[in-house]
Amino acid sequence: MTEQEIARRIQAGRDFITKAFPEDADYLTDQELKRPQPPLAKAPMGGELYDLPTDFSSLPIDRDFLHVINSRKSCRVYTGEPIALTALSYLLWCAQGVKAVRGQRYATLRTVACGGARHEFECYLALQGVTGLPDGLYHYLPMTHQIERLPDAADRAAFITRSLCGQSWGAKANAVFYFSCVFYRAEWRYGVYAHPVVLIDSGHITQNLYLAAASIGLGGCAVAAVEPACANAAFGLDGREESIFYAMPVGAVRPEDHAAEDAFYAFVKQEGL
Repeated sequence: MTEQEIARRIQAGRDFITKAFPEDADYLTDQELKRPQPPLAKAPMGGELYDLPTDFSSLPIDRDFLHVINSRKSCRVYTGEPIALTALSYLLWCAQGVKAVRGQRYATLRTVACGGARHEFECYLALQGVTGLPDGLYHYLPMTHQIERLPDAADRAAFITRSLCGQSWGAKANAVFYFSCVFYRAEWRYGVYAHPVVLIDSGHITQNLYLAAASIGLGGCAVAAVEPACANAAFGLDGREESIFYAMPVGAVRPEDHAAEDAFYAFVKQEGL
């Protein structure tokens, strides 16, 4: 790639961020044109349904918010010990839970912020070592706070590693959260200007997930290096109207693994950074 092409792409990326809402007076979004809005959430995909507990009183939730903030960090080393179904339910609720519906079906009010309350994301899961659940692939149903089991990958560990662009540490997590975007949910409101908003919104989800995990003694690490074709194929997505683009493994962790965590940053010492 030439220096000129590198400079062009960098400037295009900067423009993507800073010129999200140019003033095009003659442009109207589908919402402004009064076209029907898309569903607030994806319908069940036909898998076996599992109800998720909503009583979180059994969890060791850290109520000291500043301590949770200060203890939050990225964790890539997991013990492999099982986690409770209630813990998984808590994580899903904190990341995408529906608190109320505005109007009859205009918008969902959730546990995370989202531009225009569009909540354009779906959450899929690769689970292993969750008490009370068979290991496998799942889809979260936020309107009913359930998960449905989907056809499993032939080799789940290999799938997780491939889907995270070769990051094999993710295959040791109890839960890998895969976030897809149903693009038209955001495009209906924001049209051609929707896509920077999508990226902003996705950060709200993973930060909630980070804090929720930290508050119950679990750890995770958000991953932008996701192979969408691999992930979409596993969860039966078309990759055009809906595509996975972000992931976050979460699992049981322990303080004595700090040295193993530090090994991910050995290059800092080696290169004198």
